[in-house]
Order: sequence, then structure tokens, then C-alpha cells
Amino acid sequence: MSGFVGVLVSDSWLQSQFTQVELRKLNSKFVSLRNQLGKVTVGDLPPLLVKLKAFNQMFSENEIVEILGESSPDMGDEIDFEAFLRVLKSFYGQCSKLINVAVPGTIDERAINTKTVLNPWERNENHTLCLNSAKAIGCTVVNIGNQDLVEARDVEELMGLAPEKVLLRWMNFHLKKAGYKKPITNFSSDVKDGEAYAYLLNVLAPEHCDPSTLATKDPADRANLILDHAERMNCKRYITPKDIVEGSPNLNLAFVAHIFHHRNGLSVDSKKYSFAEMMPDDVLMSREERCFRLWINSLGIASYVNNVFEDVRDGWILLEVLDKISPGSVNWKHATKPPIKMPFRKVENCNQVVRIGKQLKFSLVNVAGNDLVQGNRKLILALLWQLMRFNVLQLLKNLRFRSQRKEMTDVDILNWANTKVRSAGRTSKMESFKDKNLSNGIFFLELLSAVEPRVVNWNLVTMGETDDEKRLNATYIISVARKLGCSIFLLPEDIMEVNQKMILTLAASIMYWSLQQPVESDSSPHQTESLDSGSPPSRTAEALESGSSPSPVEAPATPEASPPPSVNGDESTLSDDVSTLSIDDAASDTTLNSDTTTAFESTPTSHTENGNDHVEE
Repeated sequence: MSGFVGVLVSDSWLQSQFTQVELRKLNSKFVSLRNQLGKVTVGDLPPLLVKLKAFNQMFSENEIVEILGESSPDMGDEIDFEAFLRVLKSFYGQCSKLINVAVPGTIDERAINTKTVLNPWERNENHTLCLNSAKAIGCTVVNIGNQDLVEARDVEELMGLAPEKVLLRWMNFHLKKAGYKKPITNFSSDVKDGEAYAYLLNVLAPEHCDPSTLATKDPADRANLILDHAERMNCKRYITPKDIVEGSPNLNLAFVAHIFHHRNGLSVDSKKYSFAEMMPDDVLMSREERCFRLWINSLGIASYVNNVFEDVRDGWILLEVLDKISPGSVNWKHATKPPIKMPFRKVENCNQVVRIGKQLKFSLVNVAGNDLVQGNRKLILALLWQLMRFNVLQLLKNLRFRSQRKEMTDVDILNWANTKVRSAGRTSKMESFKDKNLSNGIFFLELLSAVEPRVVNWNLVTMGETDDEKRLNATYIISVARKLGCSIFLLPEDIMEVNQKMILTLAASIMYWSLQQPVESDSSPHQTESLDSGSPPSRTAEALESGSSPSPVEAPATPEASPPPSVNGDESTLSDDVSTLSIDDAASDTTLNSDTTTAFESTPTSHTENGNDHVEE
């Protein structure tokens, strides 16, 4: 019997872009397209592609035909399996662009592997960067991995936009100006008759206004006129009249977001005004709120958080988070699921949250459930920070000290990071998580280079002496960490300003990734390394042995960023794992040095508020 050969592609580069599992599945899809003559034509592809979840909310069938027509003018041309793979690769490439379209600047494009020929590791890095960046802007990517991107599964999850409440508020703002009396509360039943869209477009682009739109009685005809109006505003059709009439919430949300992107009508002089300045105060979120909101949504709980300060007040989401990070801690028989009409039920939920928090050794002195129900922002942020920190430290404890069951502390993370940098022959040091020297980004770039020597391209690193240089380094750090597989939610400003809480999460995420790697792939074995081990090795010898690149202070000349060691879809990234972070930090508060203690006993403060509430010990 002959041995298994698998699916072979004549183009070695194209062959390298897919695993055999992927090729077999894609080959099966391709074979299913064959007609009675055993052929597949370019014209056979659009009906298949538009049905894939990966593309059905990104492109209409007509748009797919248009894109394919750019490279194959004759839709009757026969296409082979290799050409089919190239078509899929070109469409997958659109997914990465969506991240920066949705939230400009999320991905530092310097961190993307852009060579003509990418090896499997580099392709894996790009997918990992895409997934973690999508997660960082609030997209739901739980149980989605690199394999899903290649096989076109669930990529529509990457199209998640900012919380719809912002767009609803923006839409109602313009509808009120236009004289529309009915407030819009959703992107389904409230917009299916098309009247709200007609008013909205008429106030945003009166030069393209068609009076017959409002006069039309048939909703389907009105929907057609609305889309014609939108096209005259240069908004491409990502939605059909049927989608409007049927009230498809996701597609209508995307349509409104697309309109907003092209013409928001908020300012005629973008140099003088910003959208943020015109939004009500309750929409201006602090950076901490953003971080905790995205973190909660990354956990994979049933509920989705649009606004932390509002959505946690009934206690249900907090109970879901507690059950996720500390399984079995919640007594669901004594919890009430929303919608909750009776106020005392909300208090009961929140009282259970506080009770469990105290059992987990959180600092919640003089905090009651009613404080959360009333929406005390300082206390909410304080609780969420302790939940997130518990999550982080518990995961690291389970990974680092499986046998010893030793408690993980903040000092352990600090010592690990310094030891790791030192062992790579570097001289940078982090005195504490609020060390102002961290603002230039060099330490974290050296840490990333220490855990994976090929991941940092030192030619792209600045000295970090000016604010602009610090920002460049900070954005690069975030994208490189995500490309490596770290799931982080901080912003460049958090690094530049040395936000000690966010700096901890960054260091912990890098530590978590490093500890997951096989022992043999690291010059200092993870399972046996001491967190505060001895003196630094010889700088030159260690640098040569590890293959690390010089820091920008020396002579920046390193090849492009390189991939993590694992390739074939079984990689466990922090994309899934910050979701399961937990700590049992009974001992941690007593082992911290003064700087670190301050970092975690201090109550998280909002960047947009100046209240004086705090959690007292």
C-alpha cells in the first residue's frame, strides 16, 4: 500500500500557506463546485463565497463578481484548485484591513510580516496579530483561532463594531434635528420601515435628497431609494433592501456605521472640533473602563458589555465574570437574571458579588451591593481591577507553579521580567510597575526580544527621547506583543504615561506567553528558572547564544520579526487565556515591596473623572 501523500500544490509558496488539514477541506469545497463537465469557472465562485460566513456580511455577490472581474474579466474562464486558493487568499487579506478601518491605528503596520513569501510561522503571526487586535477593539473572538481564518469560519466575528449605543445616540441626535419624533432604540424593528433612514440621510446629505423616499408607501421600495441615496454619498452597498425590511440587526448596524464613517455631520471643521467633544459625558469612557470592558467581553460570558458603568449595576454580569474566573463561586439559585424589575433583586445580586469578592481576599472594606447598584464609578473600577488582577495572577500561578501550588504575586512578575531581560544580556531594569523610565518603551522591547529573539525588528525602534518617539515605540510594543500571541487591552498612552495597572497586565501577558513555550525552546528553562536568580551572564556570550538583537542604544541591525515556535493550530495564545486569568492572592499583599503595594492597593482612577471616592483598607 502506498503511503499517504496529501493534497499537493505546484506552487511551493502557496503550498506553504496552508496545512494539509486546510488543503483537504478546501479541496472538498472546490470539488463540490464542479459542473457536469467536471469544470469550475470563475463565475461559479461568487455564489459559494457569498454564502461563507467569512464574507456574507463583508461583500454582496455583485461586489464579489466585481472583485473577481478585476483579475478575470471573463467569468466563464475555467479555474483550477491552485487559482481557487489564490482567490481565497486575496479575500482573506481583506479581513486584516477591517481592523484599522474600524479603529484606525489599532495595528502598527510595522509589525505585520509583509514579505512576498511568508513561512508558516510568519503567516501564523499575522493571523495572531489580527485576532488579538480584533479582540482589543471589542470584537468577540472567543473560540476563534488562526485555523478559523484560513478555513473561513466565523470571521464575521471580526466585524464587531464599537458599542451600538454610540451610534444610536448619534443617529437620534440627527433624527431629532430632522424632526423625526420616534427615538431609535435598536437596529432591527425600529429601522425596518426605512423612515428613520430616510430622515437621517436627508439631514446628512440634503443635496442628494429624493422627496419620493418619504412619500413611498412600500417599505421595500423605500429601502431601495435609501440605498440609492447612500450610494450617491459614496457609501458602497454592504446591505440589501431585504436586509433593511427584515430588520437584520448586524447588517443594519454595519450600514449605520458605514454612513457615519463617510459623513457624520458633526463638524464642518475637523481641526477645531472632535466627535468626542460633542458626545454627552456618559459616553466619554476612561481608558480603564475601556480596558475592563474589552477584557470582560473577551471572557466569553453570555452577556455583552456596552458600557461597564451601566451594564454591571444589576450585578448579573459581575456574577458571570466571577463564575468564569473562579468556577463554582456563584450561587445561581440566589441570583436574578435580567431584565430585573424589582430593585432589591439587583441589590441581592450585587451583595453576592461583594460577598464573593471578600472571600477572594479583595479589598472591599465598607463596600456594599447598593454602591454598585447606584453606579459608583470609583468602586466599580476598583472591583473590576481586582477581578482582572485575580484573573491574571491565578493563571500564572497555575502555569508557573503547577506542582508547588505556590502563590503568585506581583513581585514574581516584576522579578521574572527583570531576570528575563538580564539573562538576554540587556541592562534595562524595571524598578516597579510605575517606573517612569518605562515610558520610552525600551524595556518592554528588550523583554519581548528576550522571550522570542526574532520578534523585534530593532531597525524600527526609536531612542524614545521625545513624545513622538515614545509613541512609536509604544504602538510597536502593543502590536508585536499581540503578534506574539499576547492578549492585551492597554493603549500606547498607558505605556507612555506608565499606567502602573496596565503595565502590570502587559508584563503578565508576556510572562504568560513565555511560560507556555516548550522548555527546550528557551535558553533558560521556564519550569526551573528562578524568578530572582543570580547575576547576569556575559552580555556578549548571552546575546550570541540567544540570537537576540542589539537594543537601539547599541547598533540596531536585526532582521524582520519572526514567528513563535508553534505552528499547526494547536497554539494556545493569550487570546483565549487572559480570559481565564485568576489569582488566589491571599499572600500577595503581604509580599509586595512598597512600590508594588501602592500599585495594587490604590483604587483605579478614571481619566475622565476626578471624584474622591476610594476603597479604604
